[in-house]
Amino acid sequence: MTGAEALISQLKAREVPFISMLCGNGTEAIIDAAGAADLPLIHTRNEQAASYLAEAYAKLTRRVGVCVVSSGIAHVNGMAGLLNAHYDATPMLLITGHNESHTLHRGGFQDIDHIAMCESFCKHAEQVDRPERIPQAIAECFHAATTGRPGPTHLTIPRDILRGQIADDLPMPSLGRRGKVEQSAAPLQQDAARAAQMIAEARKPLIVAGGGCFYADAGAELLELAELTGAPIVTPIWDRGVINEPTDYFMGVIGAASGEPPLLEEADLLVIAGADVDYRLRYMDRPPLRDDLKVIRIDVDAGRLYQAIAPDIALLGDPKSTFAAIAEAYDGEAHQEWLSQAQEMHADFYSAWNERPAAPEGAMVGWDIARAVAQVLDEQTILAVDGGNIGQWLHMTLCRNSYPEALLTCGASGVIGYGVPGAMAAKLAFPDRRVLLVTGDGSLGFCIPELQSAVRHNTPLVVVVADDEAWGIVVSGQKQRGAACLASELGECGWAQTAMGFGARGVRVEAADDIAPAIEDGFASGQPTLVEVPLAILGPSECRP
Repeated sequence: MTGAEALISQLKAREVPFISMLCGNGTEAIIDAAGAADLPLIHTRNEQAASYLAEAYAKLTRRVGVCVVSSGIAHVNGMAGLLNAHYDATPMLLITGHNESHTLHRGGFQDIDHIAMCESFCKHAEQVDRPERIPQAIAECFHAATTGRPGPTHLTIPRDILRGQIADDLPMPSLGRRGKVEQSAAPLQQDAARAAQMIAEARKPLIVAGGGCFYADAGAELLELAELTGAPIVTPIWDRGVINEPTDYFMGVIGAASGEPPLLEEADLLVIAGADVDYRLRYMDRPPLRDDLKVIRIDVDAGRLYQAIAPDIALLGDPKSTFAAIAEAYDGEAHQEWLSQAQEMHADFYSAWNERPAAPEGAMVGWDIARAVAQVLDEQTILAVDGGNIGQWLHMTLCRNSYPEALLTCGASGVIGYGVPGAMAAKLAFPDRRVLLVTGDGSLGFCIPELQSAVRHNTPLVVVVADDEAWGIVVSGQKQRGAACLASELGECGWAQTAMGFGARGVRVEAADDIAPAIEDGFASGQPTLVEVPLAILGPSECRP
């Protein structure tokens, strides 16, 4: 068999359902082998879109997303999703084709060192130097991507290596977990007992549940610990969530530009589980956090336990097992007074987002889209959010009491433009569920051609574009500063007509009450559908309470 055939065989053995890709230099043998083996190729119109698609699939399923692109600038474009995977600890593999090995570093077509670009943030990055190495290289990438803190991996495989022959009796590596993140690492019993005692002795404990809780599938154990201890829960904005049902213990996201209840400033103990210490946690600076603040850190990756700070207690274990161990050891009272205080702060902060802001007569605003989305959302609908201004509206109105696994966001990188390929990934991963993407017009401009990819691959989804004809979040800031709105206004695009040009359905609504019915019609149509919603650009005092 050839190296490419071995590669595809290894991917299929690890239950990879498809490869997202864009064809080009060095990918020919992979395409041929995938076609012969009936491994679907989801091909896009841009390498960024292909990489976002693979990363979003991994983010939703806990399985390795695989992307194939060609060399040079194509590789650079494909790194967009790879870098996103680094920020969000997403298990991903980017495979890049290249010219023949003998042309490397000699000025061959698109000759560039791909590995040097990737190795600073990839868990494994390698240029494969012989066909026999391919199966083991795949195994090492999958192992690195799915263990410890999950993350991105990369292989560059030259054309001659892919076409080279491998003996049919070559021993193949173990399949291991077959490409899925599965964590099972309980903490030391004495460490769990110390953490339980510290929570009992605290007056105002707060649980920060990061994306690591999602990869550990720790939602049930997290809620059990919160109920037992009376500790409120928050999640850093953009992290993966595990609060699938509304609960009085969840207090929304932290780190959003729109603000949050002052829980971080009030807490005297933070239980940081599967979350990074970064701007969303105020860098753990004191002030603004309390001087007497204590910290319990939970992570399955020993290298993350002391990231940025030295905690008072460091528990090496996955969040699911660790929450359960702490709960078993806990014999204190629930912090009911603090929980009630936190709930009051939560209600007071979010009450400002309950009322529709003032707007010019007949104009629609982001609040109207958020209301319509709330009307159509159910437990079978996956919601993807792409954009700054509209993203803030949705987080403030829809994520105050839950932060479900079915919510797909750009992640900690803050990238925009991933929306359509991300929504395609959701439909490919969960074909029986409805997929709704809400995006800003600026974000949609990055990936609107991928609507044609959605049509081509029969992935029906509904896109709602919040069209204020500007980089709305930038315009808001410029108005707040009293500055001119320069380099921030985009103008009219005719999104509904554009969607139809790509073969999708396109609908423009002119009244807020028509948004939800247009979304439902899109779901019922069974076709990729874009709903264009023209919005007024509001000033800072109008668009944010």
